[in-house]
Parts: sequence; C-alpha cells; structure tokens
Amino acid sequence: MVAEFAAEIFERELTKLIEEIKLYPDEASLWKISNGISNSGGNLCLHICGNLQHFIGNVIGNSGYTRNRDREFSAQIPTAELLSEIQKTIKVVSLAFKSSPEIDLEEEYTAFPAHLLGKEKLTKGFFLMHLISHMDYHLGQINYHRRMIS
Repeated sequence: MVAEFAAEIFERELTKLIEEIKLYPDEASLWKISNGISNSGGNLCLHICGNLQHFIGNVIGNSGYTRNRDREFSAQIPTAELLSEIQKTIKVVSLAFKSSPEIDLEEEYTAFPAHLLGKEKLTKGFFLMHLISHMDYHLGQINYHRRMIS
C-alpha cells in the first residue's frame, strides 16, 4: 500500500516538473544562471531525475541505472530530451514500486550515508520521505528560477 501511495506522489510531482519545464519561455533560459544562483532549472531537473532513478529505480527496483551526478549539474541538453528524461523517470519509479509493492518501511536503508541526514541509521520509510521533500525542494527552486529569469 505504501508503495502505491509513494508511486502516486512521485508521479504527481514529476508531472508538475514537466509542466514547469514547459513554462520556460525558451531553451536558453532553462540553462541560464544569474544573480547568485548556482544551478539552472535544467540542471536541477536533471538532478531530480538522476536522484530518483538511482535511489528508487536502481536501489529499490534494481533497474541497473548508473548515476552520473557530475553530469546532472553540468550538461545542457535540448528541452525535448529533458522532458523525455522526466517521462523515463516516471516510468522507472513506477516500475520500481510495482516490483516492490510491500516495502518494509522500518527496514534499514543503507544506500545513502545516514550521517548526511543527521541520523545514525536510515529506514526505507524515512528515506522515501526525504526523497519526496528533496524533489519538491528542487521543484520549488525550478519554479523560482523560471520566474526570476523570465
């Protein structure tokens, strides 16, 4: 049941990410950096996708995804390709939850260093909540970036 709820929330928020990317006035503005902002909307989008494809798709769903975190913050790809990456992330996350419908929320999650979140150990439940808040934090940054550079 939890996997079903999590999949629904991730799909909803990733669909909002698609809408947000489509609202950029042009491709150049998607990658613009100014006024002390160190990450463009496009790079934050790539980061969200890489993060979820790794920590949910690969770790929970065994997708085989290999993350390139440096690329998430340096690449500039066409908008159509970026939108395709979000769609791919939706599918990967959904498939991971379908393949693991009964996630033990109390089970330890060892794929992320717990101390980076101020914890001695992480549970799957805690880390899923972290992933949702992390995604939404960056989704808000993308919204702000788009409005600021337009």
